Amino acid sequence: MTIKVGVLALQGDFAEHITMLSNLGVEAIEVRLPKDLASLHGLIIPGGESTTISRLINQWKLFQPICEHAAKGMGIWGTCAGAILLAERGADLVQHKGLQLMDITILRNVFGRQINSFVIELNFPAIGEQPFSAVFIRAPIITEVGSKAKALVFLDDGTIVAAQQGKLLATSFHPELTDDNRFHKYFLELITRVK
Repeated sequence: MTIKVGVLALQGDFAEHITMLSNLGVEAIEVRLPKDLASLHGLIIPGGESTTISRLINQWKLFQPICEHAAKGMGIWGTCAGAILLAERGADLVQHKGLQLMDITILRNVFGRQINSFVIELNFPAIGEQPFSAVFIRAPIITEVGSKAKALVFLDDGTIVAAQQGKLLATSFHPELTDDNRFHKYFLELITRVK
């Protein structure tokens, strides 16, 4: 079976996700219109600017189709801005509503401006014993995980930076900006898992 994964290609670092997926032998599709969602196993919403991506999702009439595909079992992974768009709750998401698919609360730009970006080693046993070098750029944090979701990855102080709800995955950081493909493999396993 050929796995088809779409990457929302409206704004942000979608090209890096496409490269990572292609290197894993996955058929990677740039998603810009509702028709591009057909027959996908999963969708990645990349990092970028969450307000801009939200506006473009609505402008290109992708909002409802993405939600409908998610309801039918398509997996979705949001990285950084993408994670913000997956969250059901966020104090600063009033003006541009996100997809509201995950039972999490998120807070944007917690670590400051782009100049405050950093890389930190994170432990996530599900992808292996070796720590993952996570890139944080104007990153959000997950402040609350509701009963439908579960926290996956934490900073040393207990701050949640990754969560999962069924086939939905949210990461505050940017795995596509590294050479480590283990989070992409994790998402592929998630979306192809038998229900």
